[in-house]
Amino acid sequence: MKTILISTALLAALFASALPAQAQDIPYIDDRSDGAALVKSLYNAINRREFSRAYSYFSEPFDDYPSFVKGYAKTVDVEVITGKVTTEGAAGSIYAPVPVAIKSTEEGGKARVFAGCYITRIVNAAIQEPPFSPLHIESAELEEVDGPLEKVLPKVCHSPS
Repeated sequence: MKTILISTALLAALFASALPAQAQDIPYIDDRSDGAALVKSLYNAINRREFSRAYSYFSEPFDDYPSFVKGYAKTVDVEVITGKVTTEGAAGSIYAPVPVAIKSTEEGGKARVFAGCYITRIVNAAIQEPPFSPLHIESAELEEVDGPLEKVLPKVCHSPS
């Protein structure tokens, strides 16, 4: 077998060429270090048209994969801001409710604003058996609202009871 060395610049160019033109300039973010970072990674994946990655952030997706992708078919850009995240332990898990405000821009320029909460969860890493299950999105409750993101961002979200 012959080994071929490829520079990181060439690899970056190859991966970028596989992305749609509008996504090529968006840096890749995949951060599960806390709830807010995970939610931002979700929307980074959507903006980059990496729907499989976006779908993988959910513990149990609310929809089948083809429907999930179809839901973003006309989405051109998504902007997300997060509010104060609190964490709470319960039965071997750590929950982190994430307040969010989201502006979604569709083809043709139509913008829609959503606000609500994502609940993220990780089972205590010290008690997990392989395969390791990282921080994931447990649930989401969003509703369409009117107003700028900063005004519609919920002040707080609560863990499940």
